[in-house]
Amino acid sequence: MLHPPAPAPARVFSSAERRALYDVIAARRDVRDEFLPDPIAPDRLRRILEAGHAAPSVGHMQPWNFILIRDPAQKHRIASAFAAANDEAAEMFPEERQSTYRSLKLEGIRKAPLNIAVTCDRTRGGKVVLGRTHNRDMDLYSTVCAVQNMWLAARAEGIGMGWVSIFRPDDLRAILGLPDHVEIVAYLCLGHVSELFDRPELAARGWRQTLPLDSLIMTDRWEPAGA
Repeated sequence: MLHPPAPAPARVFSSAERRALYDVIAARRDVRDEFLPDPIAPDRLRRILEAGHAAPSVGHMQPWNFILIRDPAQKHRIASAFAAANDEAAEMFPEERQSTYRSLKLEGIRKAPLNIAVTCDRTRGGKVVLGRTHNRDMDLYSTVCAVQNMWLAARAEGIGMGWVSIFRPDDLRAILGLPDHVEIVAYLCLGHVSELFDRPELAARGWRQTLPLDSLIMTDRWEPAGA
């Protein structure tokens, strides 16, 4: 009779290791305009992708794929799709904010030496996936976990990463040639950086400030602070 595997002793991390993790989290930035042209070394890129692949996933379905984009012509097509969607997005804001919106640098598609499209294969694992039986979108959430792992690993490697979200989904699907059962979750720009904002760029530029953590914590049920 086969015996189920037994868990191994849990590793205890040192205070220096814990501090390093929290430092990387605090130093992560959404990079748009600080990219350098230097290519990313294959070993660094591999570690970033491995970090993404180590993310938790519902039913261990690992629904992600990583499309590496370096071709200038492909980048041009994607940047054009962004520009069209960004013009539409600007019109959605109140008139008094539109000029500020248009002044923001919201992508680094051409400037970053590497772009990565992270996708979610919604059929991977079969029709019934453990843990997704009552919330079908858990595979999408799993893929977002992979993106966050990549973001933190990139920062630790000295690589900047930016997430470009302003696209018409059908435009990006057509450019990337995605089949119907695969969803685009994130379009990422990666490259070396020598400078970064010391706080989130949108906060530094006055678009929106960081909310205090204590105002977001509740106990046992929905009850906003001060209610």
